[in-house]
Amino acid sequence: MTDASSRPAPALPDVHALLALCEHAARRAGVVTVADRPRDLSVASTKSSPTDVVTEMDRRTETLLREILSAARPQDGLLGEEQGHETGSSGLTWVFDPIDGTVNYLYDIGVYAVSVAVVEGDPAVEGGWRPVAGCVHNPVTGATWTAGRGIGAFLDGRRLTMGEPPALDRALTGTGFGYFTGRRRTQARVVADLLPRVRDIRRIGCAAIDLCMVATGRLDVYFERGLHAWDLAAALLVVEEAGGVVRGIGGKPPAEAMVVAGARPLVDVLAAALEELDADGDDEPAPGGAQD
Repeated sequence: MTDASSRPAPALPDVHALLALCEHAARRAGVVTVADRPRDLSVASTKSSPTDVVTEMDRRTETLLREILSAARPQDGLLGEEQGHETGSSGLTWVFDPIDGTVNYLYDIGVYAVSVAVVEGDPAVEGGWRPVAGCVHNPVTGATWTAGRGIGAFLDGRRLTMGEPPALDRALTGTGFGYFTGRRRTQARVVADLLPRVRDIRRIGCAAIDLCMVATGRLDVYFERGLHAWDLAAALLVVEEAGGVVRGIGGKPPAEAMVVAGARPLVDVLAAALEELDADGDDEPAPGGAQD
């Protein structure tokens, strides 16, 4: 019987190779979202609510990503927003959002992204995974954020390094809103309380780009409730490798309950304010007790 301590440690993944595959897949998918976008693009279905839309292009693009990634790395798992989770045997899982910012895409607003990341651990478990490499690509503008664990974060090849953050009352703050009416009421209450405390608030409509804008310095800080691993995985690494932090509130990891991203100490100040406002608490019911 072999002593476990004498076994060789598993080989670390080649971060550069994984990052190259992230970018290759994101750019290939991005071409499709622009070149093949129908003029009469319509809603294919809805997900969590009538305003949470899926287009035919979301599905086509995710299928392409799965084909590219499974052909290159057949032993790895796959987790996409539209077609779910396929487990692998390598300990690595590709986590991707084919079109992050689908409503912007539906209305032909050029702020959306293809997000592709590879993570260690189980992306279905909150706090149970860590990104290794990731790419967020805006196919309209061509802006491409990349990051690899330990090798830095980049925008179009230019290294990103976050500076000292402002105080909360001088912070340009990004956020986003959910699709259920009750959650939106809670989020509106939180924003109404925060708005007098910050420089201003932006709602851009693409979580991956919001997070990357924090890393780039175009937003000072960002928070949102309702994000999933496919929204977070690539852009979270961009923020961290640029010198920022991404956390939840109440000592929790960044997850669906809450994500706060930026540079310390601003992130800690905003997280404390969100905790005080019970921003990750139960969503408020609609008047009369009606639920979505």
